[in-house]
Amino acid sequence: MTVAASTRADPDQADIVLDDLELTFETDRGRLTALQGVTTSVASRGFVTIIGPSGCGKSTLLRVIADLLEPTAGSVSVLGVDPEEVRRARQIGFVFQDAALLDWRTALDNVKLPLEVGGGVPAGTEPADPVAMLELVGLGGRAQAYPHELSGGMRQRVSIARALVCNPRILLMDEPFGALDEITRDKLNTELLRVWQDTGTTIVFVTHSIPEAVYLSQKVIVMSANPGRVREVVDIDLPFPRPADIRESQRFATIAAHLRGLLEG
Repeated sequence: MTVAASTRADPDQADIVLDDLELTFETDRGRLTALQGVTTSVASRGFVTIIGPSGCGKSTLLRVIADLLEPTAGSVSVLGVDPEEVRRARQIGFVFQDAALLDWRTALDNVKLPLEVGGGVPAGTEPADPVAMLELVGLGGRAQAYPHELSGGMRQRVSIARALVCNPRILLMDEPFGALDEITRDKLNTELLRVWQDTGTTIVFVTHSIPEAVYLSQKVIVMSANPGRVREVVDIDLPFPRPADIRESQRFATIAAHLRGLLEG
């Protein structure tokens, strides 16, 4: 049984296109190359996960896409334009490992925050209803709860709702479930797939978990370190919707073993 793979994703109908991307930093010990020769793409409405060893540039790559870091060489196109234009239009949402909610604001008020800061939503952009976003992530009954009254998984649901309230075309997620227990993590994986299918948002997701990558993704970008490069792009040919017990299937195990071999090789 084989696993479909490629080193270059098809850029047709792509929301994100990276071409020969390089990023270097100046440090006390000299120049550090974090990313080198990164060429790949993410299809519109796609769900792509990035995995790789610590220090291979997974989070750095997300920050380049989000216009939080400027590449040293190569190019990055988001929705067909420069990432800065997309960021200014609030078309990129970002979810971090830490939910980073404001303790003195309710869940609903935390979701509303992007609509109130930075000049609000740009002209011509139609924001989502914050109440509807909480309902979308399964927290419709906890709108008036404060962060200390919510579990870790619930706080991450609030952070996802907050990232979606500006109706972004692209959602970047940097190990958002990494600190959660396995049961909560599996449940949120299922919920995230439902949100993705309901919203049609393009998602790029970073994780260290091979099973999480296989369960969530249409494609997995496997990176190698020193410097960070795309080693392989693997198609996850499991059907949607994906029930929880698909993790027990032989096909799931075969794909996971292939990804593990790439990481260990």
